[in-house]
Amino acid sequence: MRPEVKDHLYEQYHFKLRLGFTAFAVIGLFVLLAFRFFYLQIAQYAHYQTLAENNRISLVPIVANRGLIIDKNGVVLAHNFFVYTLEITPSKVKDLEATITGLSQFVEIGALDRKRFNKFRAQSRNFESLPIRTHLNELEAAKFAVNHYRFPGVEIKSRLFRHYPLGKLGSHMVGYIGRINDNDLVGLEKSDQLSNYKGSDHIGKSGLEQFYESYLHGTTGFQQVEIDADGHAVRVLSSTSPTPGDNLILSADSKMQEIAETAFGNRRGALVAINPKTGEVLSFVSMPTFDANLFVDGIDLDNWKSLNDSLDKPLINRPLRGIYPPGSTFKPFVALAGLENGKRTPPFSIQDSGFFTLPNSTHHYRDWKPGGHGMVDIQRAITISCDTFFYGLAMELGIEKLSAFVGHFGFGRLSGLDIKGENAGLLPTPDWKQRRFKQPWYQGETVITGIGQGYTLVTPMQLAQATAILANNGVAMKPHLVSKIEKAITGQPLVIAPLIQDKIEINAENLEIVKRGMVAVTLPGGTAASIGANAPYSIAAKTGTAQVVGIRQNEKYNASSIDERHRDHALFIAYAPAENPTIALAVIVENGGHGGSAAGPIARKVMDYYLLGKVPEVEAAGADKKPSVSTARNNASTPEELHD
Repeated sequence: MRPEVKDHLYEQYHFKLRLGFTAFAVIGLFVLLAFRFFYLQIAQYAHYQTLAENNRISLVPIVANRGLIIDKNGVVLAHNFFVYTLEITPSKVKDLEATITGLSQFVEIGALDRKRFNKFRAQSRNFESLPIRTHLNELEAAKFAVNHYRFPGVEIKSRLFRHYPLGKLGSHMVGYIGRINDNDLVGLEKSDQLSNYKGSDHIGKSGLEQFYESYLHGTTGFQQVEIDADGHAVRVLSSTSPTPGDNLILSADSKMQEIAETAFGNRRGALVAINPKTGEVLSFVSMPTFDANLFVDGIDLDNWKSLNDSLDKPLINRPLRGIYPPGSTFKPFVALAGLENGKRTPPFSIQDSGFFTLPNSTHHYRDWKPGGHGMVDIQRAITISCDTFFYGLAMELGIEKLSAFVGHFGFGRLSGLDIKGENAGLLPTPDWKQRRFKQPWYQGETVITGIGQGYTLVTPMQLAQATAILANNGVAMKPHLVSKIEKAITGQPLVIAPLIQDKIEINAENLEIVKRGMVAVTLPGGTAASIGANAPYSIAAKTGTAQVVGIRQNEKYNASSIDERHRDHALFIAYAPAENPTIALAVIVENGGHGGSAAGPIARKVMDYYLLGKVPEVEAAGADKKPSVSTARNNASTPEELHD
C-alpha cells in the first residue's frame, strides 16, 4: 500500500488560521474583562462602595419617647415606661413551634401570648421582630439570658410601652395607640412620614392619640453600627439622637371627668362641657367607657368580643358619633328663629288648649299636658316647654327658614373638635327628603320638627356647642380639647388661641327673651326646678325628652310597659352663671326618661365642681344602679318636671 503524501503547506496554513482566531478570541475576552473591571471599579465605584458599606454598616433606628397627655391640672393621662419583651424574628428560626415550646421552659408563655403572636405574625413581615411575651420580670429575663445560645432568632429587647394610668377614665377623649397595620403604612407613605416610623410598632388609633399623632410621635433617631461577617455589632460609628414627642396639655379636668362619669353610674349616655368664651372643652364623657390599656399590646379575642358584642356599645364615641333627636332642648333655638324672623313679636301669646291642629285637618298634635297651659307667650313657652306653642311656630316659619337659622348654631355640620370621626347629624329640608326618600315634604313633618322630633338628629357635641353659642350671644368659638402643645425638650408651649368660627347677628332683645325663659326653667314652676334649687349661682337650662319609638296618637306613654332600650332619652342643656357664662354643657342619658330628673342632676354636679370646687359626696352603696324611668319621674319636684 502506497503511503499518503501530506500537504505541509496546507496544514501549516490552517494551523496559523486557527491560532489567529484563538488569539483574537483571547484578546477579545481580555478586552471584555478589562472593560468589566473598568465598569465595576471605576464607573460603578460609588454604587458598589455604598453596597459594601451597607454590608459593613447597619442603620439602627432609635425610637423617640412618645409625648405625654396631661390634664389642665398636671394629672398625667398617658405616659410611657420601659419593659422587657421576649421577641422572635420568624425568618431566623427554623422550627417556630419547637422554639416557642423550648422557650416556655424558661419563660411562661400562655395561650393568650401565642394568639397575640400569631396575630402579629399575620399582620407583619417575616423579617420583623415580634413579641411573644411582654412585661418580663428580671428573673425571667435572667433565665433566658443564660440559655440565649440555644435559641437563634430570639432575643430580649427593652421597649417603650404606652400606659393610661387612669384606666377607663376619659378613654374616648384620650384615645389609644395600637400596632401599625397595612392601612397605617399606606397613610404614612402618602404623608411622606414612613421613614420616621422605622423601628416604631405603634401609632395613634383613636381620640387625641390619633388626632395629634404628628406631635406626639416625635422624630426617630439612628445609630450607624459597624457589623462583622456574622452580623454582630462591633462599634457605633455615629449617632443621631431622637427628638421626643411633644406633650399635650388639655383644657379638660380629670377630676371633673371622674365626677361626671361616676354620676352616670352604669347608664349609657354622653356629656360635653365647654367654656363658651374660649371654646375649650372642659369635660368629654362617653358612657359606658373602656380600658384603653387593653389595646396597647394588642387586645385579646375575649376582651374584644366582650367590648364589640356588648349591647351597651362601649366602643362608640357617643359625644361625636351618637345621634339623637334633640327633643325639647331644640325649643330655645326654634324660639329664637321665630323672634328673629318676626313670627313671634312680644307680647304675642296663644291660648293653649292642649293640642295643635293643621288647617283643613282633623289630626291633633298633642301637648304633653292634657288640657293645655292656658295663655302662653314665647318666654313662658320655653320655661314650661309648651309643645303647642312650638307646633304653631314651626308651621309658620316653614322648614327651610327654620333649618337655615338653627344651622348657624352648629346643627347639621361638624363642630371641628380635635378628635376624628365626628358625625354631622341631620337638619332636614324638603330637598334632602326628596333625595333620600323620593318623597315630598309634608306640613306635619315641619310641625314635629318644632319640638325636636322627626328627622332632626344631633350629636351631644353639637348640642353642647349650640348651647355655648347661645350663651356667648351668638359668637361661635371653635371647640378644642388641647389648650397647649408643649415641646418635650425646651418646655416651650404652643398655646392654642381661641378662634371665632362664626358670628350670628342676633337682636339683643330677642336673645334676652330666650335666655330669661331658660333661666326660669330652673326656678319654681320650671321643668328643672330641682336642678336650680339651692344653687348659689344662676342656671339657664332646657330639659328634653326624645322618643325612641313612636306611640299611637291616643296612647299614653307608660315607661314600665316598654322595653328599657325603647324608653325615651333624657336630655339636658345648660349654661352658668347665667349672667356671665363660663360653662355650657349638654347631657344625654339614653333611655333615661325625663331630662330634668335623669340628665339634670349629672349636669348640676359638674357645674358645682367647676364653679364652686364642690366634690360630690360618695354615693350610698348601690346608688350607681340604673334607676327605672318611673323612679326618675317620681323624683321630680314639680308636675312640670315630669314632662318637657
